[in-house]
Amino acid sequence: MSSKKIQRVIVKYCINQASSSELDELYLWVKEKENKAEFINYVKTNYLIDYNLKSFNSGRTEHELNKLIESEKRVVRLRHVQRMSKYAAAIIIGVLTTVYFLKDNIFHSSGDDTINPELVNTHVIEPGTDKATLTLEDGSQIALQKGTSLKTFYATSDGEQLVYESNQKRTKELVYNYLTVPRGGQFFIVLADGTKVWLNSESQLKYPVSFIEEQDRQVELVYGEAYFDVTPSEEHNGSKFKVLNNAQEVQVMGTEFNIKAYKDDISIYTTLVEGRVSIHSSGQNRVLKPGEQAILNSSNNEMSVALVNVNNEILWKNGIFSFDKKPLRDIMKTISRWYDVDVIYENKQLETITFSGVLGKNQNIEGIFTTLKTLSTIKNYEISNKTITLK
Repeated sequence: MSSKKIQRVIVKYCINQASSSELDELYLWVKEKENKAEFINYVKTNYLIDYNLKSFNSGRTEHELNKLIESEKRVVRLRHVQRMSKYAAAIIIGVLTTVYFLKDNIFHSSGDDTINPELVNTHVIEPGTDKATLTLEDGSQIALQKGTSLKTFYATSDGEQLVYESNQKRTKELVYNYLTVPRGGQFFIVLADGTKVWLNSESQLKYPVSFIEEQDRQVELVYGEAYFDVTPSEEHNGSKFKVLNNAQEVQVMGTEFNIKAYKDDISIYTTLVEGRVSIHSSGQNRVLKPGEQAILNSSNNEMSVALVNVNNEILWKNGIFSFDKKPLRDIMKTISRWYDVDVIYENKQLETITFSGVLGKNQNIEGIFTTLKTLSTIKNYEISNKTITLK
């Protein structure tokens, strides 16, 4: 198999698009010792190898890779003979993605990269990291980032997460803090009631430092995207949990869900993973079931509900971008926020080209666009400072 062909098969395997015959070819190809170096160099350029597979020279790594390819081959064959519900398919694909997704910054071997990105200059674009700005009740602001620690009257932080004490220091009146995550950032917070919140890039959350007993627990996603794992009402004397933003109110009883409400998006997306939520907006009331997504058009307040692949909506918090027939325009919004870059199109028609697959959030940005180029989603790309031009 030619080098160009095997590169394409590896990419298709990594993003869950390889056919059964291609997986057969990959399995046989990887078994040849002389092909291991090429595999290492290619994956080093583009992907993140799972942390259990640290050294490809080990017999265990070779065994694990072959086992994963065989596992995927079985799933591919299964797709041809068995019809599955969208939700069941989402679970299977999500498990496969988590198990075999390849990650970079693991290899230490030397050697030239197989594919070289198109660079105008050498400005390094780093992937996002854990960072945020905490605004306290008195208006003062504190930068949170990896390697720094913080202790306030209500909370502590190690620079990667912010944890509020569990309602032991109650306030008679609600006292609010803000957590603001910039472009190129993400952050994890545990609220005073034990609710866990993952904040995506370019997001802001308003919340009380302590909840008042027997009153609704209420927070506001001012803008951006957040994943909520809410503690049940039963643990708080029946107190309901509500998430507000400028167009809707989400009421929950103890559940997991994702809200995407960016300022530059016309729609607000609420995706239920498990449990039950009720969405209120301009006289409308919709109750979601697990696997359903409510889409609220903020310009005309129309709301629709559809069954979706949940993993495409929530894997961002696990370090993975997952797309299912998404137009490049929407994908590039996600990439722009995470890498804090601007994307321009040499040909506007590129914006409507769709892409399906998974991409690692921690890989270098050249790997993202090399993948899109290898799969002919784009013909070429150019990186100049913090601007990417797609061709």
